[in-house]
Amino acid sequence: MIYTLMHKNIPTADINIDKYSGSIFRIINTHSTAHLPVGVHYKNGAADLVGLNEWWSSRTIPECRPGLKAVLEKLNARSPKALLRSSLGLSLSDHYWIKPIFSELAWENVNFFDNDFSGDMGDLLFDESQKAEGFDLRSPDISTDGCLKKRWIISEGKRLLLKGGDPPYFYQPFNEAIAAAVMARLDIPHVPYSVAWHNGFPYSICANFTSQNLEFIPAWRVMQIRKKPNHINFYTHYVNICREFGIDDITDSLDMMITLDYIITNEDRHFNNFGILRDADTLKWQCAAPIFDSGTSLGCDRPARSLYEIAECKPFKSRHIEQLKLVTSFDRTEFSKLKGIDEEISSIMSDNRTMSLLGETRHRDISRFVSRRISEVEKFALQDVNRQ
Repeated sequence: MIYTLMHKNIPTADINIDKYSGSIFRIINTHSTAHLPVGVHYKNGAADLVGLNEWWSSRTIPECRPGLKAVLEKLNARSPKALLRSSLGLSLSDHYWIKPIFSELAWENVNFFDNDFSGDMGDLLFDESQKAEGFDLRSPDISTDGCLKKRWIISEGKRLLLKGGDPPYFYQPFNEAIAAAVMARLDIPHVPYSVAWHNGFPYSICANFTSQNLEFIPAWRVMQIRKKPNHINFYTHYVNICREFGIDDITDSLDMMITLDYIITNEDRHFNNFGILRDADTLKWQCAAPIFDSGTSLGCDRPARSLYEIAECKPFKSRHIEQLKLVTSFDRTEFSKLKGIDEEISSIMSDNRTMSLLGETRHRDISRFVSRRISEVEKFALQDVNRQ
């Protein structure tokens, strides 16, 4: 089936999408090279088919999402990518979509920033659907990445993401709220998270950080713009490209992110959950995106006694202490602002409902652990200053 890949109302390429697999198997022609997805190259007179398919596949629900197999069976779909056509490939992260060839549809009439969307896909993913057929799949849930249970809702006109945790303890929602509390005290640009309960289970809830004009470009797409020279590492490669496109203070943002990730022992800061914000109309890169998706931290899959064994991390180094050495300056980090964070952490985790799920000592264990990590970073920063 033939569609035009659109960037808002600008045609970028006419593409042929396989009805069953959902893959792009042919690029018929290219209309705008400037508006192709970031990192998709134009060479030999055409957009790169492999690169475009890689980008297209990244828009789908991953196979690791709980309950996905049952959802696909109910929808008679072979893969999550096959569902993208049902929602025109629309997302709440960027402004790309697919328009059926010769259609009169316009961005203003279909985008999820301004228009309501169906809750059917979210109901299916949460195993709450009462329908057997007739599903309306116009939903950003189809193009939302991540292995945790999640869905988008609209509340008082705001687009909110509800995200669960892994059983049996569901630590991730609480970790998101704790990370947000740390960042708020340190004045780190971030997405605020809180904990909400739904049908007896905890979820993190946050507002969308993109808008009708601003879109999110993951770091992985940024790094596809140029081939990484063998003599430089991924950190330098990413910094170089960001500076080339006008984000001169990118190291400041990375300093803050790396410092946070050490404090909360984030084990899953990968190249798709940080990046930059771009103006979708002018294509001008604006700034580093606010920090989000920090739930896979604070020993989210282990008991408290194992917290002190955590050493591995992503994305630039494999161990937290080595990644901390990439911080160019701790000048923006006022550690004094974290005084009393242990009490704030306890307040997030110590109500009766939470303690009945997590146990009565988890909040104290996490509070002590975070305080210790803060002391370690502060000591490291002092030693770094002395070395200079």
